[in-house]
Amino acid sequence: MNEKQILDMIDRVNADGPFKPDWDSLAARKVPAWFGERKLGIFIHWGAYAVPAATNEWYPRNMYKQDMPAFAHHRKVYGEQKDVGYKDLIEMFKAEHFDAEAWIALFKAAGAGYIFPVAEHHDGFQMYDSDLSDWNAVKKGPHRDVVGELRRAALDAGLEFCTSSHRAEHWWFMSHGLEFDSDIVKPLHKGDLYWPAMPEPADHQDRDSKPWPSQEYMDDWLARTAEIIVKYRPSLLYFDWWISHHAFESHLKRLAAFYYNCGAAWGKDVAICFKHEAMPEPCGIPEVERGGFERIMPFAWQTDTAVARNSWCYTDTLDYKSTAEILCALVDTVSKGGNMLLNVGPKADGTFAPGDMKILTDMAGWMEKFGDTLKGARPWHRFGEGPTEQPHGEFSDQKPIAYTSADFRFYTANDKVYAAALRPAADGRYAIASMGADAWDKRVKAVRIAGRDVAFTQKGDALHVSAPAASGELPVVIEITI
Repeated sequence: MNEKQILDMIDRVNADGPFKPDWDSLAARKVPAWFGERKLGIFIHWGAYAVPAATNEWYPRNMYKQDMPAFAHHRKVYGEQKDVGYKDLIEMFKAEHFDAEAWIALFKAAGAGYIFPVAEHHDGFQMYDSDLSDWNAVKKGPHRDVVGELRRAALDAGLEFCTSSHRAEHWWFMSHGLEFDSDIVKPLHKGDLYWPAMPEPADHQDRDSKPWPSQEYMDDWLARTAEIIVKYRPSLLYFDWWISHHAFESHLKRLAAFYYNCGAAWGKDVAICFKHEAMPEPCGIPEVERGGFERIMPFAWQTDTAVARNSWCYTDTLDYKSTAEILCALVDTVSKGGNMLLNVGPKADGTFAPGDMKILTDMAGWMEKFGDTLKGARPWHRFGEGPTEQPHGEFSDQKPIAYTSADFRFYTANDKVYAAALRPAADGRYAIASMGADAWDKRVKAVRIAGRDVAFTQKGDALHVSAPAASGELPVVIEITI
């Protein structure tokens, strides 16, 4: 379908469907039931920006910004931008070892219940089969429908398929190439990789920054996103922060109504994951980028974070988190009613770096012991206890937290209560104050760790647990039957 046909379809579906393009109507949507059952998803930032393996996923913008390291890196490795531009990196993006089934098996073993490949990032290159632009992975670069292959593999493995669009930011993302002699030259036309390359706002959080996205651009954004919905039927749809710009509001409401109406026609609940104030909370699932909340929240939410602190895509200078840090963040998120979307970044050839593989493999080992405790997990009456102060809010994951064996996170599932010790006790001894007889009116009947009974005493001050001595740094989940 062309753009006009898609836009006509959107309005036709919205005229006939149960959801209308207004916030009151969209607030009637339901959180998909599976989202409460599957607490971990895998985010995948992959595209031609993995070819240089330098700086981060903003390389396409920064290689044209003369004060950025990516600019100097590009000239050193590839030559001047007028001779080798970003479009030329796309032709170097071959994905020759990409194996969707192997990826999905790896993610599933690591505990993922859903996947979230990026369909289009800020660079404007579509990782799927599109009728709206020739700059997509079927017609250029890999010459494969990456999103489609991942969808089929995920569904075959019993995982939910979701996807994201970061197209909104493309309005200004390539603009710096117009400031000097590069391969980004005017006139630019709709469908071009670099179009529209408008001036970048000084403040990315300014919801009224100028120039406002034009009607032409907004229609292009709406049609591209609807095309993803129609072709791939994602269970969740994720947007990055710039759809919170006021220019997107009317188009976002049209898109949300269309998506939710499509879900109704498919016989499934779907939802939009959003950041900041792009939507009222009842209309979608709020996201917290690289952080979380300080307490239990009364609504479904998600944190999106990554295995590395300094990039969402593969580079050769990744600052990896430890597996323990990631798993502590996971149980902390679950204890407060949220889900974790954990990002990995494949290499340009479709393989994973040793650092990504180690984390995913370590997680798989932990999930063999404790993964079942997370299925359908809900917050307990308090999220945790312990002496360690934890930062919260966006981008609060930039430094590791030194937890102790007295730091716990609580959740409940399978008619059990779980206490996750964020650091294992070297001597196997734990004292959980929130479950002592003075603080809790329930009598503990049994305590187990990884399927084995362990000794315990419920005293007034705490529930005292005596387990075998622990090794390593990964959190230990204590199962409590009352």
